[in-house]
Amino acid sequence: MEMHIAKDPAQLSENVAAWISNYILEVLQTQERFTLVMSGGSTPKQLFGLLAKAPYNQMIPWERIHFFWGDERAVPFEDDRNNARMAYEVLLDKVPVNPEHIHIMRTDMAPEESAAAYEKLLHKYFGKEEVTFDLVLLGMGDDGHTLSLFPGTAVVHEQKAWVKAFFLAAQDMYRITLTAPVVNKAACVLFLATGAGKAITLKNVIQGTFDAEKYPSQMIRPENGELHWFVDEAATSAME
Repeated sequence: MEMHIAKDPAQLSENVAAWISNYILEVLQTQERFTLVMSGGSTPKQLFGLLAKAPYNQMIPWERIHFFWGDERAVPFEDDRNNARMAYEVLLDKVPVNPEHIHIMRTDMAPEESAAAYEKLLHKYFGKEEVTFDLVLLGMGDDGHTLSLFPGTAVVHEQKAWVKAFFLAAQDMYRITLTAPVVNKAACVLFLATGAGKAITLKNVIQGTFDAEKYPSQMIRPENGELHWFVDEAATSAME
């Protein structure tokens, strides 16, 4: 695991944008496509906004990137809470992507059907390969959740399925999410975490004992890939 500490969220976004663009260019020297998992949330939104502008809108070969999502709220695409909608508005509508390479988690069908269709798509993409995605972008909530793996939910401990749908009573909505097994087969996982509100949780996730029931982010441990945490000073304020 490697930790990258920035002064504040703005500096963090600049650092991540530079790191990601370099990583994409490096990977594409040895393969034809780059598979990227997008995340929802305010920190990724700031990052996507940067990637949509110079120099990144020019230097990244967008047409060779295949886009996926880590999780989605089962609300219509038109809903402001929809993660895919945010990505389109801030990034995908502004750079020359191939529309056929964008794979949203559909919310115009039953959540369980959407999860099954997404899992089928992923197996088609990655087949029997040992490695899944080239890069997975993740956030971490103040409660230690990542993706839609929330504390105390059964999906945290999923061992087989790559995608699951479930009803999250606390939010009174269905969620569709990738699971730990498929993410842990990625070549690289990158967590983004900012703000003092995450300080105690970040300390426990990284330095504390393993307790995925309480801190689901601890389930993300790439088997053979890299794990990077990009955080700001406020988020690390409780760490020793």
